[in-house]
Amino acid sequence: MVLGLKARPEQIADMHRRLGLDQPLWRQFTSFVATLLTTGDTGQSIAYNASSRALVLSRMPVSLWLIGCSAVLVVAISLPLAMTAALHKDGWVDQLVRIVPTITLGMPEFWVGLVFVLLFAVTLRIFPVGGVQPGIDGMLYSMALPSLTIALAQTPFIVRSLRTRILEVLGSDFVVALRAAHLPERVIRRHVLRNALLPALQLYGMKISFLVGGTLVVEQVFGLPGVGSLLFNAITARDFPLIQAIAIYCALGVVLVSVVVEIAGGLIDYRVRGAAVGGRNRAAAGEWNSAAARGAL
Repeated sequence: MVLGLKARPEQIADMHRRLGLDQPLWRQFTSFVATLLTTGDTGQSIAYNASSRALVLSRMPVSLWLIGCSAVLVVAISLPLAMTAALHKDGWVDQLVRIVPTITLGMPEFWVGLVFVLLFAVTLRIFPVGGVQPGIDGMLYSMALPSLTIALAQTPFIVRSLRTRILEVLGSDFVVALRAAHLPERVIRRHVLRNALLPALQLYGMKISFLVGGTLVVEQVFGLPGVGSLLFNAITARDFPLIQAIAIYCALGVVLVSVVVEIAGGLIDYRVRGAAVGGRNRAAAGEWNSAAARGAL
């Protein structure tokens, strides 16, 4: 299929040799795993005739910029909306905050991206139509519309989760005690937000994988030379080594983000950090008691 339906037998044999398909299955697997663990490469790209690892790493900075800007926008949009909706429960602000994100859920990312291009790039000429401009300022300028496109698709989930959690915290006993002590609302909101962030942070970590998936479509719409457009080209060309490399590196990135989210959760909520420390203390106490019992015997 890679060479087409009219490929000659010698072309097929040469492709088998290049991909190592002429070797036994066990040798193909061991060779693949050994190469992956030692070099981080999945083999030679069929379409680009270059190292799959080098191709992915060369496109990675643009995608990281896009994912990072999208993640920042999700936080910048979700926190004020969720807090405002919770503080004005059942009011017109709350209804508006709940209705508008629900409407955005039904908008495909490619359609939103095309609307942004037509409105802000073609008509108003505020942002570029596509591509990446040099420098940090140019990169941020180029990522404005693509990152906003991805953020609008993920914000409703974070807003709903955070709003629900804020309402639960606002009804808790410690908030009643804080208000009875006549503390300023600014201080109370800070404590409420800190206690409500952990569940939203966990959901936020899960949504990072959706941000990675959103780059596939958005990079095509805005013509960004990132991993998403590289994956699209690899799928079109049936470039299996390159597809494997992209999948592995994206999976590693998602795992890394999950670890960072767990660490951030411990820093934000002292109960998580206290549970981990308490577990280690209980384990150490159990080992000490066992050693003391053996010494007594």
